[in-house]
Amino acid sequence: MEPQAKIETKDLNLFYGTFHALTDVNIRIPARAVTAIIGPSGCGKSTLLRCFNRMNDLVEHTQVTGRIAIDDQNILEPQTDLIALRRKVGMVFQRPNVFSLSIYNNLKFGLRIHGMLSRRNEIRQSVRTGLEQVGLWDDLKDKLSANAHTLTLEQQQRLCIARVLILRPDIILLDEPCSALDPIATLRVEELLRVLCKDYTLVIVTHNMQQAARVSDFTGFMYLGRLVEFADTQKIFTNPAEQLTEDYIRGSFG
Repeated sequence: MEPQAKIETKDLNLFYGTFHALTDVNIRIPARAVTAIIGPSGCGKSTLLRCFNRMNDLVEHTQVTGRIAIDDQNILEPQTDLIALRRKVGMVFQRPNVFSLSIYNNLKFGLRIHGMLSRRNEIRQSVRTGLEQVGLWDDLKDKLSANAHTLTLEQQQRLCIARVLILRPDIILLDEPCSALDPIATLRVEELLRVLCKDYTLVIVTHNMQQAARVSDFTGFMYLGRLVEFADTQKIFTNPAEQLTEDYIRGSFG
């Protein structure tokens, strides 16, 4: 029995002007699991990721065809509320994008933008919960007025994840979230992702195949804008169905 799909695409194509960036992508991403998208640079991994919260809409001359369903609702429909979609489908970027504000105000910012909480005690409790979820509360509870840029890169990335979590998303997209971190910080963030997947659907784009093997339950391999193969991570890395997948994992190209 196939696991329930949280995200499903059908014949998804995306063009940047005349450039065909994604070609006939069909993928079913399970709920409450970590799905990794791997492949060489320029293969469409990040473009696919940004389709799931329609961030590609911000790029001029972008055309998308096909279907992207989240909880069986086609998010490409014109009536889709993009603000609500991007609250439901949070995004963590390659480098920590903390604001030059206090730690507290970094977290409060999203709540105010989305009009979710207005009472001070509710905001403070939400901030605390978010920091607890990413393992930062004990370290930062007495430093909430400090500028977020004073934190280490790992702490900044955890803060960015907390900023997404307090908006109560269903899905968290992560675009190379550990590329700016050292190996020890990377392992800590990976451990956090394994905890978070109990409650959230996580989709991570990574160039690091070892990371995909460590952290993910399912893996999709992309090449030249096409999804070559999608399966259980163990199967992808030990017994892939496609020769192209095996060649990439063995380091023949990429």
